[in-house]
Amino acid sequence: MKSLRIVLLTGWLVVLPNIAGCRAEVKLGLIELPPGFTIDLYTDHLPGARSLALSPAGVLYVGTRDEGVVYAVTGRAGGDKAERVITLARGLNMPNGVAWRDGALYVAEVSRILKFAGIEKNLEKPASPQVIYDRLPRETHHGWKFIRFGPDGLLYVPVGAPCNICEPGDPYAAILRLRPDGGGPEIFARGIRNTVGFDWQPSTGVLWFTDNGRDWLGDDQPSDELNRAPKAGMHFGYPYRHAHGVIDPDYGDKLPPGLVVTPPALDLGAHVAALGMRFYTGKMFPAKYRGRIFIAEHGSWNRSSKVGYRLVSIAIEGEKAPGQEVFAQGWLQGESAWGRPVDLLVRPDGSLLVSDDRAGAVYRISYQNSPSTQTPR
Repeated sequence: MKSLRIVLLTGWLVVLPNIAGCRAEVKLGLIELPPGFTIDLYTDHLPGARSLALSPAGVLYVGTRDEGVVYAVTGRAGGDKAERVITLARGLNMPNGVAWRDGALYVAEVSRILKFAGIEKNLEKPASPQVIYDRLPRETHHGWKFIRFGPDGLLYVPVGAPCNICEPGDPYAAILRLRPDGGGPEIFARGIRNTVGFDWQPSTGVLWFTDNGRDWLGDDQPSDELNRAPKAGMHFGYPYRHAHGVIDPDYGDKLPPGLVVTPPALDLGAHVAALGMRFYTGKMFPAKYRGRIFIAEHGSWNRSSKVGYRLVSIAIEGEKAPGQEVFAQGWLQGESAWGRPVDLLVRPDGSLLVSDDRAGAVYRISYQNSPSTQTPR
């Protein structure tokens, strides 16, 4: 194992005795949800909040991108408000990805993976992490990473394309996987421009993931994708094919002979920036939502009229995803967005946590079948 070269562990603690007084930039009254659902502010003391991971003890870990910090958030089990926000580390290189396994927090920087062993023994003053893998590319274009451990016990790490559209070769535009100690790295899937969210279907153990489509082919193509990868070795089209039936104008005629391209399970819409996704495994929500995929759409940045900035849910029928429906919206008002959803996480109580890097917040969505808790549409 290699010790970390440069990282500043701060142990900086924020106690949140009255979170309600910190909501100036959060406009939850604008969020529309189906009847019976409620959205609350869990905390807005998380500048740049992006990827989420939850430990068995109930500690929420939050990665960031441009801020270079990783947070730990503590609170009462099942509670609707956070109690403390602790900055675990500063000075990291786009530490977007966080994952939990066997008492350790794993953090993905652009070019390496860190492991904070036994971190919950002292959150305020954690021990220095180990570098378990440091051979990832250093390009920052699509260099931030979402990481998770799969049912096989391996850590899955995407490597985005270092460009809008190009033919970069391995290990770019791929999902890698490696052992928890950093050994045995291998490419699991290729042809993936930039995935920042994936999950395994509980009933099958199959990996599903979002992928962001290329830019500068107009407002309405190509679509972002929801993909399904039941086995290793599949190719999902980038940079030769996009979404359903979109042949790339620059690389479409360079498709390698014999390459089998797997089309997406569902087109999600052009430029919506589909990021975090989770299968709903809780029991709080009504039966129709159980087993569905929830996706956070970060929202468009280069479209003539903005789209995304919402949560959608997708019913799965066997190997197919026949369509999607809007679950939560209101972060986008006209052409102005006050928030940008990034990632989601299902808590043990069945509520849904949602991160927002523009508002620097995490929200809690819960369900109670009572007229007093319904948010009007």
